[in-house]
Amino acid sequence: MIPPKPPSRPGKVSLWRYLRLFRQDILSAQPARLYHAWMAEFRTPFFRSFLINQPDLVKEVLKKRPDDFPKSNRIAEGLRPLLGNSVFLTNGETWKRQRRIIDPAFEGGRLKDSFPAMWDAAEAAVARLQGQLDKPIEIESHTSHVAADVIFRSLFSIPIEHEIAAQVFTRFRDYQRSQPILNLAAFIPLPRWIPRFFKTSTKRDAAEIRKLITQLTTERMQAISTGDAPDDLATKIMTTSDPVSGERFDTEEMVDQVAIFFLAGHETSASALAWALYLLALYPEWQDRVAAEAEALTDQEFAVMSKLRLSRDVFREALRLYPPVPMMVRQAACPVEHFRDRDVPVGAQLVVSPWHLHRHDRLWDNPDGFDPGRWGTENGKICQREAFIPFSVGARVCPGAGFAMVEGPLILSMILRSYKIEVVAGREPIPVAHLTVRSQDGIWVKLDRR
Repeated sequence: MIPPKPPSRPGKVSLWRYLRLFRQDILSAQPARLYHAWMAEFRTPFFRSFLINQPDLVKEVLKKRPDDFPKSNRIAEGLRPLLGNSVFLTNGETWKRQRRIIDPAFEGGRLKDSFPAMWDAAEAAVARLQGQLDKPIEIESHTSHVAADVIFRSLFSIPIEHEIAAQVFTRFRDYQRSQPILNLAAFIPLPRWIPRFFKTSTKRDAAEIRKLITQLTTERMQAISTGDAPDDLATKIMTTSDPVSGERFDTEEMVDQVAIFFLAGHETSASALAWALYLLALYPEWQDRVAAEAEALTDQEFAVMSKLRLSRDVFREALRLYPPVPMMVRQAACPVEHFRDRDVPVGAQLVVSPWHLHRHDRLWDNPDGFDPGRWGTENGKICQREAFIPFSVGARVCPGAGFAMVEGPLILSMILRSYKIEVVAGREPIPVAHLTVRSQDGIWVKLDRR
């Protein structure tokens, strides 16, 4: 039994056909050869693009020479309405200053400090699921709920039931379904006066989300000034000065960062959790092993995470098969010669695709199969170092990677400790890329008490 995988497009297609397919779904618009090729070049009248799967080339672009391969400015075309000038979209000195302010909030003991918020959100999720037994349920909506709850509790010390948090969550669900991860302008360089193909609802939802986040941020800045702010991630970030310039984030820039924390921290975790639960429903023998391991969750101590090794491997395998961000696009800032016997001109796009890299048939044993045990094998250990990048790698690695690798296994274990999960016949999910890798019609499962 192989987990669901989108079909690849058949053979060659015209540019305009490809663009239409791309707008519908990034994954199924790609040819099957990308699961085997080390590098593929795409030429059009508008751009040159190189998709790279060879591990040493991926390291060259993401790890060794990040300044020579900055994030493509065209990526901002699709996400700017919501994310503004957040750390996800910026480059150069602006990006470096933002990371210097953000990174301390996710280092060392701060992860341990956020653990109670994760635990409380997981317990709340288990309680909500109590009313969803013995019937088909769309589990993505529930993983979105708990992931959003974790973010609000960790960032602003408020649960998802808080009025503003609930409104942000509702608006974001609408935004997520209407906006693809890459706008068409990511491929065709358009003059500024040409419309950017955003739906009216997309722009409206983005504006409303930013308005609500501005309210939370303004209130927190006031609490900081009076000494009444809780010691959470928002306070840590807003009171951290750049060690080089001495600057702090102003309200607008903090809103940009909160927007990407919510997108990256909620949307990606929700995607990975939903796929992990579906995979365990598909493979009940692994599910039983995770449930047995979860009996170790007897108290709210961070040290318990060392006992959730299998849950961590299951979550890692879900990230491999269904990486939340399927493609990362960089742009050549200088000409590059002999890039796998090809010359890369200035302005060309370098596409690193975790989706294809994680399933590459020259790298992974059983690349399309679900096998959490692979991480203990020699092949799994090598590929984890060389070809596993769900959080990117190098200078632009996600600052919340460690956060996600605690949150995901914890919530997964707490749900499986209480419930058995089964697939729903005739409702196999079809992976597609919206803001992240989700299912075309949701992920449907059935829960029962364990």
